[in-house]
Amino acid sequence: MTAEPDPDASGPAGDGGSATTQLGQLTVAKAASMKGYSRDRFPHWRETGKNCDVRDSVLQRDGTGIKLSGCNVVGGRWTSAYDKGTFTDPSDVDIDHMVPLANAWRSGADRWDDSKRGDFANDLTRPQLLAVSASSNRSKGDQDPSQWKPPNRDYWCKYAEDWVTVKHYWRLSVTEAEKSALEEMLAACG
Repeated sequence: MTAEPDPDASGPAGDGGSATTQLGQLTVAKAASMKGYSRDRFPHWRETGKNCDVRDSVLQRDGTGIKLSGCNVVGGRWTSAYDKGTFTDPSDVDIDHMVPLANAWRSGADRWDDSKRGDFANDLTRPQLLAVSASSNRSKGDQDPSQWKPPNRDYWCKYAEDWVTVKHYWRLSVTEAEKSALEEMLAACG
């Protein structure tokens, strides 16, 4: 298993087909040890402008009616795809790492340097960061799709596609149970 991102990886087509192909290309392996893991090994919420960071960027991208103080997000409206909750206070919104940092560690990021882990934790290009309800993000924790799925079943297809897109680009492995859950979710797409 390699840990280099795939610069030619394209996003899924929306029908599960491309994601199914990408899933088939992932290495299946047992989860690695958590030895040495710390969220601090994934420097996140990098600066994205004067007084702004990646969190502000995601809140702006995923919200409507955004209110700013400078470039800090201080208001708006967000609907959590995970549970359909709607929020107007940015402090009620978490930025979820689609593939949780601890899951990435167990599936190959343990061999990266902290700079590359920071790139992963702040990836605004792939569907790695999403504004969701704090309660759904905390319920998910560091679990993979074999252990946790969004309560909003209508989002399962997109969730599986996004999970696979991130794992494929960053060349992270999947466990057997994780792959099976993703196959099941992708089969319902279309």
